[in-house]
Amino acid sequence: MAWPIAEVARMSGVTARTLRHYDEIGLLPPAWIGSNGHRYYEERQLLVLQQILVLRALGVGLSEIALILGEEVDELEALRGHHRRLLAERERLDALAATVSRTIADLERAREDGTTVTSINRPENLFEGIQPADVDASLRDFPEQAEAARRATAAMTPEQIEAGQRERTARMIRLAELLAAGHPAGAEPVQRMIEEEHRMLVAVRAGSLPGSLPGSLPGSLPGSLPGSLPSDAAGDASGPGAVPAEEWLAIARSCTENEQWRAAYEAIAPGLAAYQRAAMEAYAEARPA
Repeated sequence: MAWPIAEVARMSGVTARTLRHYDEIGLLPPAWIGSNGHRYYEERQLLVLQQILVLRALGVGLSEIALILGEEVDELEALRGHHRRLLAERERLDALAATVSRTIADLERAREDGTTVTSINRPENLFEGIQPADVDASLRDFPEQAEAARRATAAMTPEQIEAGQRERTARMIRLAELLAAGHPAGAEPVQRMIEEEHRMLVAVRAGSLPGSLPGSLPGSLPGSLPGSLPSDAAGDASGPGAVPAEEWLAIARSCTENEQWRAAYEAIAPGLAAYQRAAMEAYAEARPA
């Protein structure tokens, strides 16, 4: 069965002019051209047109579509490939819709409270591609921490390091959410996070968290620690690996003064570096000497 160009245009929603253009550039020739000069399309051409429309909807250019069609000669496999692209695009749109929904909620809350909204970036892995040498450079002012990071990462697989990077990114996002929610740096939920980071730092320095340190974060030293802390490896703040108060405060200052650390925090949310620093300083102030 064959359909004239006017009928194909009606069924597909594509103008006859566009179909003629696709023919002229060799993207979609008709099955044949009648004696009256009209183009006619059979089922095979309609399947190709469907592929073209899907790819166009995904933002693929005509020249690239021509290459894809030239490689994907089997219609079924081509459609499967297009289906996978559609599913991936749906996931992207779902994530975008969730972000917009959170922004709407933040704006509504800010209008009710008369406050400003903190914009939060939510990457899956902020530290993808960071190498051990980058970590050494970011920890140049803290040689003991740099050595602890080297020891911890030496026995880790790339998958373990990436998992740690992702968890650290998630922790930074959670801290940014506390900032956006208006919690002061000394507030209890913020200090719970800082307490955990302090205990993890002690544990890593004492060597009691093997294989748990992401070891690739230039964002802050406490931020280089694993995202979760086993209860049997918490670290004794007064025992091996203890962090002197002056060193803890120096680390806190580096959150804003170290360019790499500050950039990592600010990549998540404006003001997050200063918030982390203030939270660490509040933690030090609240602890007994």
